Amino acid sequence: MTTKREILKYFAQPIFRYKVENYKSFNKELEKYIYKLKEEDEEGVVRSNRGGWHSKSFKVREKGSIQNRFTQALSKYIFDTFRCYGWKCVPERIVVSEMWAIINKPNDFNVIHTHPNSFLSAAYYVKAPKNAGKFVFENPNTVATHSYPAPERKTEFNVKTAGLEIEEGDLLLFPAYLPHKVNENKSSEDRIVISFNVNINYFDINTS
Repeated sequence: MTTKREILKYFAQPIFRYKVENYKSFNKELEKYIYKLKEEDEEGVVRSNRGGWHSKSFKVREKGSIQNRFTQALSKYIFDTFRCYGWKCVPERIVVSEMWAIINKPNDFNVIHTHPNSFLSAAYYVKAPKNAGKFVFENPNTVATHSYPAPERKTEFNVKTAGLEIEEGDLLLFPAYLPHKVNENKSSEDRIVISFNVNINYFDINTS
């Protein structure tokens, strides 16, 4: 093709992937903490999980606790995501508004969903055995996914979904409006993920 061509790529959907420092040490304590929560509350809650156990919200402001130390360690990744976006980054106003854990046993999965009323959402992998289920994002442009010619080959312009193979210590940060799900756990072990939302505190209130 000799025609001069310029492809302008606007409105991309970014997914930020980090490997958390000292994740092995964190995961050892986090796994113990999460299983203790499950022991104390076997019922949990039901949101996007189908068959898995979903915890109530962590008490992330409990000073010195593993969940508090872990939340503080996440700050640099959250701030980096804000800066990559080009958003105004005022550290003292950026907050983890809610954090919880999900344990997916074999055959468990999570249905497609979003996280309303947040700027960012995240998934962190405490335990991720092989074949435990891809993390899948869906194209949020509904017209582009439902009204189009038959594709000849898969490209970044026509893909409907994108699945990520994940590993322990991986942290994904992405727009909270981005539809996502977790495929079925086809391993013989538990898959443990911590999810959380990120917001901005616009008010001068005591959050301690």
